[in-house]
Amino acid sequence: MEEKATAHQELLPHLFRLEYTKMTAILCRHFGLKHIETAEDIASETFLKATELWGTNGIPENPTAWLYTVAKNKTKDHLRRLNIFETQIKGTISADGFQAEQNIDFTQQTIVDSQLAMIFAVCNPTNSMEAQICLSLQILCGFSVEEIANAFLTKTETIKKRLFRARANLRNDNFQIKKLQKVTIQSRLDTVLKTLYLLFNEGYFSKSNNQLIRRDLCSEAIRLTLILTENPLTNTPQTNALLSLMCFQSSRLDARVSDTGEAILFEQQDKNLWDKELIEKGNYYLINACAGSTNWRTKYHLEAGIAYWHTTPTDENKWQYILQLYDQLILIAYSPITALNRAFAYAKVHGNKQAIKETENLNLIENSYYHSLLGYLYTDTDIDKANKHYNRAIDLTKSKTERKTLIRERDRLKE
Repeated sequence: MEEKATAHQELLPHLFRLEYTKMTAILCRHFGLKHIETAEDIASETFLKATELWGTNGIPENPTAWLYTVAKNKTKDHLRRLNIFETQIKGTISADGFQAEQNIDFTQQTIVDSQLAMIFAVCNPTNSMEAQICLSLQILCGFSVEEIANAFLTKTETIKKRLFRARANLRNDNFQIKKLQKVTIQSRLDTVLKTLYLLFNEGYFSKSNNQLIRRDLCSEAIRLTLILTENPLTNTPQTNALLSLMCFQSSRLDARVSDTGEAILFEQQDKNLWDKELIEKGNYYLINACAGSTNWRTKYHLEAGIAYWHTTPTDENKWQYILQLYDQLILIAYSPITALNRAFAYAKVHGNKQAIKETENLNLIENSYYHSLLGYLYTDTDIDKANKHYNRAIDLTKSKTERKTLIRERDRLKE
């Protein structure tokens, strides 16, 4: 009995992450987004029943098929109760346009199509980008409110309010979770890609110490982007470039943080910890992104190219190539972090002394990365200035992990 309980307790969280969002997407396809809470309730009740029965009876031979069978039966029960309720008090309340098919189709193709449509539904331009990311984490990835709050280092009440407003907009949008039309894809694909890009960055550049959430954010962003590459209408050069970037960046996750939770700078990373399989996938999608494309100098292409050169440690000219790509990127998608990353690459090509001038011209005095970069650049020539900048970076950062790293680098100056 104890073995049965332990086995299902290990399996169910894994299946919940994999299947809950798929189940919700298919149910929304039948009920419509106005009734997304109904879809989520049925999916939740399905996993609750699995928790109750699997602990007693053991895990079924095909647990995934069991879940979808239960979900289908629960949906039929819900529709039957709804039909009785409406016919008994007909004329008293409105059905609110509730139209659901009796036959729920859980085939693999329907799952894929429904998930793709849900991605486009959640990336609703009427919502702020932050709200879209929160919705993506909850609806597309199955994250709890607490997990989302931890990822954003925000209070749960703030996340609840953000999700409440975003869900209201989602229900009022009348977006159909059906097979996507080309015009729909063209109008929202840029928003979808930007949302997935920011979702990945929330994990890769996470300020949270929770490494599990950090990895989950990255893997979920990759999973959702992979869905886009599997549909001819969304398998664009930009989509492949974004997926390539995610693969390259994710390949270095194990090497970026020490066992004590400190960030490890690029030059100090153990390259043996880099995931070669993910690097190969990054190369594959980068080739797809550039093959036959006349518009390969997008933000995603350039960032993927930069990430590619970072995973190529043997080429002595790689920093020149990286700097050239940053020169192009900063023209089409300027941001303070891009400018600072370019200054680091500039130092690798032209030396720290010239890079100090480039960096100080940016005058980003309230940015922790600005001061940490200057601390690094001054280390060989002016210890006092380096120490001053590291101290300022420590004061400005909101990340415990980053603070540990900055203190370590500052203390190394004494040596």
